This record gives sequence, C-alpha cells and structure tokens, in this order.
Amino acid sequence: MTADEVRPFRLEVPEDRLQDLRDRLARTRWPEEPAGAGWAYGVPADHLRALAEHWKNAYDWRRHEAELNAYPQFTTVIDGAVVHFLHVRSPEPGALPLVMTHGWPGSVVEFLDVIGPLTDPGAHGGDPADAFHLVLPHIPGFALSGPTADTGWDVPRVARAWAELMRRLAYGRYGAQGGDWGHAITKELAAAYPEQVIGIHLNTLLTRPPTDPEEVAALSEDDRARLDRLAEAEPEMSGYAHLQGTRPHTLAYALTDSPVGQLAWIAEKFHEWSDPDIVIPRDRLLTNVMLYWLTGTAGSSARIYYETFHPPTSPRAERVEVPTGVAVFARDVARPVRRLAERDHAIARWTEVPLGGHFGALECPGPFSEDLRAFFRGLRRV
Repeated sequence: MTADEVRPFRLEVPEDRLQDLRDRLARTRWPEEPAGAGWAYGVPADHLRALAEHWKNAYDWRRHEAELNAYPQFTTVIDGAVVHFLHVRSPEPGALPLVMTHGWPGSVVEFLDVIGPLTDPGAHGGDPADAFHLVLPHIPGFALSGPTADTGWDVPRVARAWAELMRRLAYGRYGAQGGDWGHAITKELAAAYPEQVIGIHLNTLLTRPPTDPEEVAALSEDDRARLDRLAEAEPEMSGYAHLQGTRPHTLAYALTDSPVGQLAWIAEKFHEWSDPDIVIPRDRLLTNVMLYWLTGTAGSSARIYYETFHPPTSPRAERVEVPTGVAVFARDVARPVRRLAERDHAIARWTEVPLGGHFGALECPGPFSEDLRAFFRGLRRV
C-alpha cells in the first residue's frame, strides 16, 4: 500500500477460523464457582455458559459479517498502522462529515444502529438537512485496525491519525463524536485541530473533582451524588484498567487463547456499564467480541491504557475551545458535572438523557441520534 492510499476492504473470515472457534468453545475448561457469589466475584457461570452456548450453537457469524459488509469499508496506513474504517456517505449533498470514535471494549458495532438515522435522517423520521457523511474508524490496535506492531499509540497519536484520515478523505471541515476512549480522542482532535473540527459531541466526559473550597460549596446535591457514585464504584470496577495499564501483554496470552476468556472479559463490562433496563441483543455483543477474537487484539487494544498510565509520548490538551455537546445517559456510572465540565470545555449543549448507560449509541440509538443531530444543527452554517 502506497502513502495516502485508501483501499476498499471486505470482511471474509475463512471457514477454518470459525471451526477452530467452535472447537475451542466445545473444549472450554470451566472454573469452579463459589456458592452465592453472584456478580461480586466476576461474571457468574450461568450467565457466561448461556452466552457461550449461544455463541457455539446459534450465533451466525456469516449473517453479521454480511451486515458489516453492507457498508463501504476501507483500510489505509497511517503512521505505520493499518487503519480500518467504515465510510458511509449520505444521499444528501449538503451532509456534514462526522468522524465517530468507539472505546474499549467496543468497536464500530456500537454504531450500526445509528448509521441509517444519521446518514439518511429523512428516511427515519428526521430532517434531511441534519444528515452526516460518517467516518467510523477502529482505533489502531483495536479489532480490524490491529494488532499494531509498535507501542506508543496514545490518545494524541490517535487524534493525529484521525486528522490525517479526514485529510485523505478530502474533508477539510468536520464534526467529531466519541464515548469512552473515543471521547478522549475526540477532545484531543478538537484541541489540536480547531480549524478543521467545527464541534464535538461526547457521551462520556470525565470531570475532575474540585479542590477549591468555593467550587466544592457551589456544587448541587445532584453534582455531589454524581462524584460520590463514581468514587464509590471506582475501586471495585477499575481492576481491569490497572491490569491493562500495567501488564497488557501478560493478559493477552489468556484472552488470545481462550474465546470464553475473551467473552468474559468483555461481557462483564457490558453488564456493569449498561442500563439494566435495556437489553443489548446477544448477537450485537457477540459480534463485538468476534472482532476482538478473530483479530487477536486483546493485547494491542489494552495498550492504550498502558500508554496513558505511563509518561505520554506527547502532551495532552487541557482545554477544548470548539463548541461541545454532551449527552449524559442516566445509568452511566461516570455521569459528568456540568459546572466542572465548563472549566475545560466550551459547552454549547447539555442533554440529560433519562435512560441508557455507557454505550449510548448501542443502547439508545434513537435518543443518541436525535441529540447528535440537534447539537450540530446550529454549527453547520457557521
């Protein structure tokens, strides 16, 4: 592949890889489970066994492979890494280019249910003037953009890659959206390239706790409850991040060898971080897991934690000056505080969504799409 070349891509997994997966699932060695452990000790055996049985006996990869292949896919090499992305252009000639970035343990699968409403809103009960040309890349090291061969893929490096990707696609001005790691990458992209990025929309935003006594006193009861909830949850829920941030390669041996291990590692987060009143289809979860399993990217996707936990290769931006929209989903454990967010962001829209969790586009595609369209509506003509 030559410099700047963008190549069409089609996902075609050899049948022997799928048979190997079925064989491994059939040979799973299941650990003993302490009586009455529930979710406190990790994923319960009955929950995981049911998922694994469905994966082995009922899940149809070819159907979901075809769904992904229904969208235009491409690869290009940026800074030594192969970047895979969906590029779905709107039928509307005045559509706004928008790059959307997933997080961990996600993938472009999170966005499949919002592609139609965002690229062709007129066909989904919306205003055609709100249409987007979508660019949906996998972060280097994740799924079909991995594994990466080198280290150093921190947030600023990914943001620079996204700016280069949009340049190669001839998009001079565009919007950006992200959640989880995608929110950090999106913020960095906006801070580093404000001439190109007209605005950013985030469904994750970590707000730093205040240290100034006056700032603390100004917090509302709800603000304090949000900060307290995250502080209380962090010790129990952050073990995965400490492991991925310190020894990602050691973890990779287990997850790359055992499909049930990879499934457990991801399924736990979908359970903990999503709205318990919203059922994420098993096949959506398994398609997401398949992209990690088939590419062997458990280790390389974890490295973004290592790069962040250790001295970065380049400085991170502190304040984002471009207009920022925030969608706060009610059941996300890390709900931000607007008063604190305004220290580092030019907040132009703030929406409290009464349902949904960490995976906004996947759990609540309707409210997610509506808020994204509403935020950028006022920025398109600026």
